Amino acid sequence: MNNTLLQIALAYLAVINLVTFITYGIDKLKAKRSKWRISEATLLALAVVGGSLGAWLGMKVWHHKTLHMKFKYGIPTIIIIQLLAVGYWIYNCE
Repeated sequence: MNNTLLQIALAYLAVINLVTFITYGIDKLKAKRSKWRISEATLLALAVVGGSLGAWLGMKVWHHKTLHMKFKYGIPTIIIIQLLAVGYWIYNCE
């Protein structure tokens, strides 16, 4: 893989995971204050587009969505699928 492409991919992952982590925190704060909430679809979509580690950390740090089955099992499943996809891609593209 081209070094520039790798740097772009790593920068994207850093940003999307930070955004996802912060979004989970904002949603938890809104939940505590009984305010308008961020949809579960949005929270899950952020994980799917690369923010899965940020979502998992957000769940742990903010104690948010930890009892919802689609998050409790869905986020770890997304992480595993993403890691398998990256491993497959690295193995077959080298």
